[in-house]
Amino acid sequence: MATNVLQIRGLNQHYGESHTLWDLDIDVPSQQCTVVMGRNGVGKSTLMLSVMGIVPIKTGEMLYRGKAIQRLDASIRAHLGIGYVPQGRQIFPLLTVEENLKLGLRARADGASSIPSEVFERFPVLKEMSHRRGGDLSGGQQQQLAIARALVTDPSLLILDEPTEGIQPNIVAEIALLIRSLIDELDLSVLLVEQRLSFARKVGDTFVVLDRGRCVAKGEMSQLSDELVTQYLTV
Repeated sequence: MATNVLQIRGLNQHYGESHTLWDLDIDVPSQQCTVVMGRNGVGKSTLMLSVMGIVPIKTGEMLYRGKAIQRLDASIRAHLGIGYVPQGRQIFPLLTVEENLKLGLRARADGASSIPSEVFERFPVLKEMSHRRGGDLSGGQQQQLAIARALVTDPSLLILDEPTEGIQPNIVAEIALLIRSLIDELDLSVLLVEQRLSFARKVGDTFVVLDRGRCVAKGEMSQLSDELVTQYLTV
């Protein structure tokens, strides 16, 4: 049985008077991909922001590799080994590809000051375009840059918020292969939000379904039944 890189217990989160996440209990197994699913507005991105420490939680516990992190700043969580690729990528369009990647070095625990060669080996297009501005890249290339920037931090857990949003179908397939390779070759654990069911089935080992801020289903990806899809995922 897989150990868990992240354990969430009794997580509640509020935006002002709005109670957005309710009593969530979620396990993220090590060296697997856990996909968080649900319709728009059910709290998926809020959960990712909470795990990363960008928004505060009201109550609950988050254990990352056995260490309580729920009161730690986002920068400390990144230093501990949690990488984050936000929805919409959020690269710096006026900085070069190389400059975007170097920003990730600040979060490394080992103090490395140069971009690891493995990053360019895995993303050769970024090496070719290292001196181009991030804003000049295509959507798919920007997503590769966002993932590569997170990998520069040397994470053990990689959080991806809707990595296929606005991406061409052929690039979506490449991203699926990339995520699986990160798990299988680098022993990364992945927690991602995804709307595309076919993509989720391709990359995910386990799933969590949210509805109105509550966890309504979870399990092995093979247990994601047509009934669950109809009830909670179809628009």
